[in-house]
Amino acid sequence: MNSSRFKRILIPIVQKAKSFRAFSTLYAEQPTGKKVTQRPKRIILIRHGESLGNIDDSAYVSTPDWRVPLTEKGKRQSYEAGKELSKIIGNNGKVFFYYSPYRRTRETLEVLQQHIRKEQIISIREEPRISEQQFGNFQNVEEVWESKRERHEFGRFYYRFQSGEAGLDVYSRVSSFISTLVRDCQQYQKAGYDLDNINVVIITHGLSLRLFLMRWFQFSVEEFEESVNPDNAQLVVMKKRCFGGHRWYELDENNRKALNLPEWCTKPKNVILHNLEAQMQDETCAKD
Repeated sequence: MNSSRFKRILIPIVQKAKSFRAFSTLYAEQPTGKKVTQRPKRIILIRHGESLGNIDDSAYVSTPDWRVPLTEKGKRQSYEAGKELSKIIGNNGKVFFYYSPYRRTRETLEVLQQHIRKEQIISIREEPRISEQQFGNFQNVEEVWESKRERHEFGRFYYRFQSGEAGLDVYSRVSSFISTLVRDCQQYQKAGYDLDNINVVIITHGLSLRLFLMRWFQFSVEEFEESVNPDNAQLVVMKKRCFGGHRWYELDENNRKALNLPEWCTKPKNVILHNLEAQMQDETCAKD
């Protein structure tokens, strides 16, 4: 491969990596006169409400996984999640939604959205990359049980379902989605939106949610394997923190405990490495 062709391939990859790294961990203060990159006030991940598949594995035998609906309990859970979300973002907060195309995530969004005024919603976008792990097509219930037993012994991250995905595959597509999220935020800033008043809400699935956090906070496979799914319709909140020219997100401590994550997994490694929290005067982020 000649050098010019190598550069054409390498440069976009490096730029993409730098974009994600700057957004998710530390942000160095810009030289005077340059506009800084804003960050949304919060990133809120929500697992769908209880689905028929959560209470009966045989639902997958005759119904494609992506068409499995919420139960009545799942709808009530989603309604309560909408109340909680409304309290968090406040009367003047703005929101844009990403949601998995699965029926249970779409129904969760439809129900919780009842608590959010239309003028608060900037956009609602379907995002296939935050779909559930693929387990194969129509499934034999005994095979499902056996596969889940095998996965428990082998580990969720590397175990591959026959005709389906491994956790690693979900990690890869979630990582790709995060890069899109970064670019979307940059485009909203260019369009004149105040990201300090915007909440990104991602309605997804238990495993996809945990792998999103794994990629964002860069914790290890071993640490992922020790984690557990959030409850149905649980909100997992990442709040923006600031110090000087630095911007990063931290996971809510109650969420960390519920997910069984180590203490350090609530914040980027560079924040811990440079001991930024010890230097902070308060938790308030001035306007970016």
